[in-house]
Amino acid sequence: MEKPGIAARRTALWLLRQVTGERRALADLLPEAVERLAPRERAHAQRLARETLRWMDRADRMLGPHLRKRPGLDVLNALRLGVVEMTVCAAPPYGVVDTLVSLMRERRVTVGGAALVNAVLRRVTGELHTWETLPQPRMPGWLRRRMVSAYGASRVAAMERAHSAGAPLDITPKAGEPADLAARVDGFVLPTGSVRVPAAGQVSAMPGYGRGDWWVQDASAALPAALLAARSGERVLDMCAAPGGKTMQMAAAGADVTAIDISAGRMARVRENLARTGLPARLVVSDALAWTGDAMFDAVLLDAPCSATGTIRRHPDVPHVRDDSGLTDLLELQALLIDRAATLLRPGGRLIYCTCSLLEEEGEIQIERALDRNDDLATDPVALGSLESVLSGHIAGAGLRVSPDHWEDLGGMDGFFAASLRKASASSFRQ
Repeated sequence: MEKPGIAARRTALWLLRQVTGERRALADLLPEAVERLAPRERAHAQRLARETLRWMDRADRMLGPHLRKRPGLDVLNALRLGVVEMTVCAAPPYGVVDTLVSLMRERRVTVGGAALVNAVLRRVTGELHTWETLPQPRMPGWLRRRMVSAYGASRVAAMERAHSAGAPLDITPKAGEPADLAARVDGFVLPTGSVRVPAAGQVSAMPGYGRGDWWVQDASAALPAALLAARSGERVLDMCAAPGGKTMQMAAAGADVTAIDISAGRMARVRENLARTGLPARLVVSDALAWTGDAMFDAVLLDAPCSATGTIRRHPDVPHVRDDSGLTDLLELQALLIDRAATLLRPGGRLIYCTCSLLEEEGEIQIERALDRNDDLATDPVALGSLESVLSGHIAGAGLRVSPDHWEDLGGMDGFFAASLRKASASSFRQ
């Protein structure tokens, strides 16, 4: 019989190797990694991997004085995991050290690896009280430089605090008053109408999940569909739709929704969510740049592929799997998608462009360039009026910009940009 917690730690170490060594995203790894674990071990493994990635910078600072040279990646990740589990997760040191040493022997990662893990972690156990005195983990350098230039050092430090704090569970109700749902799930209603659950357990066991009364969706991710304000009977297109939160928002409003995404696997998740909630939508697996459709749409919501730099608080693997090497390609793809969305709009139709990015190049600057290219598109600030009372400090022109430090006292929110545009009517194209 295996030692308690060894399966979860074994899985967490595999996940850390894939993220830090192969630069693979946790979202792609988790289904395969945890499927054979019992529910409690599954949750334990996921938490260990996420918290180790979130606090890796501080863990390395604690380990540094005890390492004469940098060990191999598997040994280093075991040390990092051990430090984080003993500090952030407050696990008993003996069990953590004993299990990690056993795993190093089991894997035979390197000569002396088990002995090094044992020696270093035992020394660190006498210094756990210094954890809170260590510097706040920072964004990766390439991102931090851009952020300081755009927002200033104090705002960036606030964002980094939000990243370290992690993210509570946010859900979007299908219908009814958010306050009623909040009471059932022990949550509270955020100013924008999302319901936040600070101490959520297993999502599928929460009241109303099985009946499809709600779905998981960060509060900021719910804003673009709120801006689009789909009406009953309108033909609406959700471009790059997976995992489907915005599709469900618009379908719940009574719109005739077509959802398109290039990934069959991700679209399967949309199909599952629609089946659970009982909401209708036409699903299309296709490249949005090549798809033509059979008629013009009254509105298009384009949640474009992006750097995902606004989601670090929720996805701490992002700094370890992303850098700016692919940014130029992303910017080109976003521009192409905006132009394509414009061709699918009827005259007078509405377009919401959004990204879960903190970078102005993927938000404000992208929209400026889109307006220069498309004479038939114009900003539509009227759509932002519904959020003026709760997000007035984050609205500029036809753009909405929220960041992780917003609502710091309520638990933060993902960074997001959204712009509201309208296509000229047939008789009033811009000159």
